[in-house]
Amino acid sequence: MTKPIGIILAGGQARRMGGGDKGRLMLGGRSLLDHVMDRLSCQVDTLALNANGDPDRFADIGVPVIADSIPEFVGPLAGVLAGMDYAQSQGADHIVTVAADTPFFPTDFVARLWDMGQDMRDPLVLAATMDDGRLYRHPTFGLWPVSLRDDLRAALHDGLRKVVLWTDQHGGRSVEFDISPFDPFFNVNTPQDLEQAARIMGDFS
Repeated sequence: MTKPIGIILAGGQARRMGGGDKGRLMLGGRSLLDHVMDRLSCQVDTLALNANGDPDRFADIGVPVIADSIPEFVGPLAGVLAGMDYAQSQGADHIVTVAADTPFFPTDFVARLWDMGQDMRDPLVLAATMDDGRLYRHPTFGLWPVSLRDDLRAALHDGLRKVVLWTDQHGGRSVEFDISPFDPFFNVNTPQDLEQAARIMGDFS
């Protein structure tokens, strides 16, 4: 397998934050997107941002901006597909995805998903955490094979929206990450979440 391209998913509508780009919210004097880019760039060779609307608003970040190819907002799988299509154009076999509003995801995220997928024909792996005895998969944090992009495109056109339904169809696996002392996949959906992120950063920086 060739090293995956890192795709930051920022195509959501951020309704609970009043709209706009959540990645531009400030945390510790820097934007959420800055934190995410720093954390992911250390784990992959190249980055791209999945975002809809005018791409020029991200001209300052210095990475390619790719939009969903499926009309209307159909959820994170549309961003995954956009990332796959971009990777195909770059000659890459796989992508890894992270959310633009999750500033604390693990620094070994890519390596652990990569290791889990080594013996799979089409490596398809999601990050997961255990809470109260239940395994929670994180659908915006995954390793995705470009070879399945046409299958994903057809599934989206047929109305599929739930990530794990599609990954399960293809034998997708998961990697469990520790949630102590805090959930590394904590994401910012509300103003209260942003306050909590600031507390996490203060406690563990």
